[in-house]
Amino acid sequence: MKQYRHLIRPYLIWSLVLVVIPLFLIVFYAFTEEGNEVLTFSFTWKNFARFLEATYLNVILKSFWLGFITTAICLLLGYPLAYFISRFSEKAQDTLILLVTIPMWINMLLRTYAWMNLLSDNGIINQLLGRLNLGPVSMMYTDFSVLVGLVCNFMPFMIIPIHTSLCKMDKSLLEAAMDLGANRVQTFWKVTWKLSMPGVVNGVMMVFLLAVSSFVIPKLLGGGQYMLIGNLIESQFISVGDWNFGSAISMILAVIILISMRLMQKMDKLQQEE
Repeated sequence: MKQYRHLIRPYLIWSLVLVVIPLFLIVFYAFTEEGNEVLTFSFTWKNFARFLEATYLNVILKSFWLGFITTAICLLLGYPLAYFISRFSEKAQDTLILLVTIPMWINMLLRTYAWMNLLSDNGIINQLLGRLNLGPVSMMYTDFSVLVGLVCNFMPFMIIPIHTSLCKMDKSLLEAAMDLGANRVQTFWKVTWKLSMPGVVNGVMMVFLLAVSSFVIPKLLGGGQYMLIGNLIESQFISVGDWNFGSAISMILAVIILISMRLMQKMDKLQQEE
């Protein structure tokens, strides 16, 4: 193993520069405030206390509410699609999964701009609704437009883990359940659903974390006044220039995400034990 240690060093340096140092700076700024003199800092909890103000609490509650709705919609739509794909032959599954992942090849910013054109008052959707005498309908800069952008951008992150779990499932267990007298509904809930739980948990965690921390989609589809926690962090670092408060918000979000991941892992273990 010693002869391979030199191969690890570039990755350690890369991790140090892009992960460890930025995290250290976030923690440092979160617990300090600038003094009156140049390059002087003092320890403080004020940056975290500011987040308890009603305005900022509403931002995080709205962020988690939209994240929860986005995750629920992705699960309700993604699970049947993943199940449907898993019923095909391996060659057909590869093609269908490729179709699911193709939108991810395009930059998220471009995909979001495409939805802006589709959902705008003069967009394609409103033009079709106008021909049917059903519109136009104002869809931009609303919760609906933000949800559409979040769901369409993050849906593959729900489908792929679930599909992977369904493909790894032993099909003989389904036959055994049917032989023991279980109908299709019972077989699905007792066997398929439980065996696919690792994929469901992974998909839920990925979609929820991406939706809560997203800032490009809410900013473009929700308008400049649409503020979620990702937009709040961005504004503190770029527009306001308050790196201390922005770092504190980032740490709070990271802790909440870690707690959520831990709870999901416990739920997964309990589900498997049953």
